[in-house]
Amino acid sequence: MSRPDPREAESPWYARWAAPLLNDPRDVVMVALMMQCTALAVAGVGLFFAGKWFWWLVPFYGVALFAGLVDRFTLMLHCTSHRQLFKPGYGWANQLIPWVLAPFLGQTPETYFAHHMGMHHVEENLPEDLSSTMRFRRDRLGDWLQYWGRFMTVGVLDLSRYFSRHGKRKLRRRILVGEGIYWTSVIVLLFVNPAATFVVFLLPLLVMRTMMMAGNWAQHAFLCPEQPENPLRASITCVGTRYNRRCFNDGYHAVHHVVPRCHWTEHPAEFERNIAEYVRNDAVVLEGVDFFQVWFLLMTGNWPRLAKAFVRLPGAPVRTDAEVVAFLKTRVVPFAAALPGPRPT
Repeated sequence: MSRPDPREAESPWYARWAAPLLNDPRDVVMVALMMQCTALAVAGVGLFFAGKWFWWLVPFYGVALFAGLVDRFTLMLHCTSHRQLFKPGYGWANQLIPWVLAPFLGQTPETYFAHHMGMHHVEENLPEDLSSTMRFRRDRLGDWLQYWGRFMTVGVLDLSRYFSRHGKRKLRRRILVGEGIYWTSVIVLLFVNPAATFVVFLLPLLVMRTMMMAGNWAQHAFLCPEQPENPLRASITCVGTRYNRRCFNDGYHAVHHVVPRCHWTEHPAEFERNIAEYVRNDAVVLEGVDFFQVWFLLMTGNWPRLAKAFVRLPGAPVRTDAEVVAFLKTRVVPFAAALPGPRPT
């Protein structure tokens, strides 16, 4: 099974001054990531003044953004949405990630937090979850395109309506302010330098919202119609991947839904401590593939590769590869589910 990268536990040069500022010293690696993202943001501003060098510099900027930082940043944003990074005395610094850095890395201010914390973790992929996968056929590209298209076009409007419906006016106000400031700024910058505005702000936003929809689709692809509210039967676990080492053990998605405030360094141990529950619930655990690879395998119908990645947990039903494929196929069919009792508001 996958363990945290030992390099995460080392004491880096900046830990002496950074760790005392943090709510949890284990998150000190995020300070380095913030510094790297700040350097990218400065480079992004520089592109607006690059002149004739602009298109020569764009490939280097794109590699740094998409190959180096955007995945780790997004999961840092995720972790710090659940657990604030800086201590109360430095609370202002908690706004640096969503308000200063996020627009350069494909996120609008406040919307990720509001969607993830105020809606997704409340609804848990059930029918009122705006990102619920259950009504779609999760191995069909056409269904995913419908899912992606709604999120990309009216996703923020849907979220605003959800918060209005549930009386969450503060969260509604936060997304409206964040989206309003972001899009007003982008419109102004399009008049200043349309090419730089597209490269620095619009392209990352398009890519990241697409990637988030692909990731969520895979995380909640294999659902049990009889118990869609059970996170061990509605979320997958990906172990043994480079993605986990880069992205704060995000592959342990079932752990995250069972214990949302579990620190990212504890995910592997939490998973292994509760193996018996995963076995009892016939949970889907995959090894050597991450969420985006799972999404691609589903879209291309590569069931043999999914069967190869399927982990036979000790004590779980014994299945051949063909039986694994048959089992997984039963978990991707669309279905409707009634809400199990009153939902939180």
